[in-house]
Amino acid sequence: MAVEVKELLEAGVHFGHLTRKWDPNMAPYVYMERNGIHIINLYKTAAKIEEASAALSKIANSGRKILFVATKKQAKDIVAEKASAINMPYITERWPGGMLTNFVTIRKAVKKMASIDRMKKDGTFNTLSKKERLQVDRLRAKLEKNLGSISDMTRLPGALFVVDIKREHIAIKEAQKLNIPIFAMVDTNSDPRQVDYVIPANDDASKSIDKILSHVTDAIANGLAERKAEKEAEAAPKESAKAKKAAPAKKVAAEEEE
Repeated sequence: MAVEVKELLEAGVHFGHLTRKWDPNMAPYVYMERNGIHIINLYKTAAKIEEASAALSKIANSGRKILFVATKKQAKDIVAEKASAINMPYITERWPGGMLTNFVTIRKAVKKMASIDRMKKDGTFNTLSKKERLQVDRLRAKLEKNLGSISDMTRLPGALFVVDIKREHIAIKEAQKLNIPIFAMVDTNSDPRQVDYVIPANDDASKSIDKILSHVTDAIANGLAERKAEKEAEAAPKESAKAKKAAPAKKVAAEEEE
């Protein structure tokens, strides 16, 4: 789906930061300065959304997960909703240090959460004392808050999508160490050189975040749909071959009955 500059304008995607706070490396994406605020060139934003969307769709089509990261207040709920809708992992609470670089330890914490759930199902939980049950419940709630949304992520993600790279600098550094592609909304106060796929945009306004995330998650959903269709197309000949093999056997069985 083509990105309309008009819809980006209506969502306030073009509003950058105060000129005194800008990062000079964002100069190629700045259209002009108005009342001490930098205005982002929305034609470049639209082109960058399409470029990022195409790449994200390919990653989703390959079966890899895309991890969304946004811990700022105005982005948290939007990211949680959009990522959940396409069944992608997300971090909207504090970034757990070593989330990527020490993924094995993070997986252990996720498994701990699963083992608590099993305890509750098989009745083991009820054999604990009241104090122990309270401690286990608190631990489960803490793990759920920080890691609940990544419980299905069994391996490192194929990409990271970040809202506000200044705020999520630890996540950015970890992804860089592991050569995980970084996609991000980058405002005029940030350095775009840290990101593989830059989407120059206002990363403070919820309308702007919602608009960019809508385009990005739609592209991922398309990639997932294509993957599903390809798998079904591959499975169809196998099913028909099985049916053909089964047909003569049924015929022989019918003849024997006669």
